[in-house]
Amino acid sequence: MNPFKYHYPIDVRFGDLDAFWHVNNARFLVYLEDARSRYLQEMGLLDGKALWQLPIIVGDIHIRYRQPIELGHKVVVSMGATRISAKTVTFEYQITGEGGTPLHATAESIMVCYDYETKKTVPLSDELRRKFSEREGREL
Repeated sequence: MNPFKYHYPIDVRFGDLDAFWHVNNARFLVYLEDARSRYLQEMGLLDGKALWQLPIIVGDIHIRYRQPIELGHKVVVSMGATRISAKTVTFEYQITGEGGTPLHATAESIMVCYDYETKKTVPLSDELRRKFSEREGREL
């Protein structure tokens, strides 16, 4: 069962493939980034123009590859914020086929609250915590 509320469909392109004719592992990161950026845009945290105003930055990413993705497949990245600490927001992801199977990968990214002007981490604001909690429909 998919525990996430946000789902972002992706059409696999020829340029996503590697020499083995499946989606290259590095492209999985791009799929996660595409879904995450759209999720943040829909929350009003990212406008696609003033990236330095985004209050978080990638601190850590882990991907567990389960099954290759091949040309012609349509996949869905499902994701959500699952944990918040004093300075971080954790996102979890699933990459599946259109109907929820097969499971191609699971992933986790830890986003660090960051001030691009001072180049330092900062505490997560109450407003940001509220926005993520509202988006996920539960207290984080």
